Amino acid sequence: MAVKSTESWDLWYGKAAATGLPFARGRVDAGNSVMLVHAAPPVLTVTVRDGNEQPVAQGKDLAVTDDTPIARLTRRGDQVERVDIWPGPDEIGQLVILAGGEVGVLKSWWHAEDQSEWRWQIELYNHK
Repeated sequence: MAVKSTESWDLWYGKAAATGLPFARGRVDAGNSVMLVHAAPPVLTVTVRDGNEQPVAQGKDLAVTDDTPIARLTRRGDQVERVDIWPGPDEIGQLVILAGGEVGVLKSWWHAEDQSEWRWQIELYNHK
């Protein structure tokens, strides 16, 4: 059986405390170009590292773009971009990282037309 390669998505909130604080660090199968972030801080520095912990992509001081519950990080080559979104059908099935680093799959999303409320489900799975 072939061993899957992994990568880490490391999210840092550089405007917190004296020198910044880690927000989330999650390990996933390699090759994902999109990572959703729940309740992202207003500024994030994102570093994607390969299985050997070598940086392969980065976005520095990515500022909030809208007042939403989800940020979409997109990797394009060695760059990471941020757009804050209200998820729709295209985001179902995407990975979503929570504060602390747990990574799940977005299974469903609904929000009121006026964006005053929302309901969502994620699936978490772990394997040693």
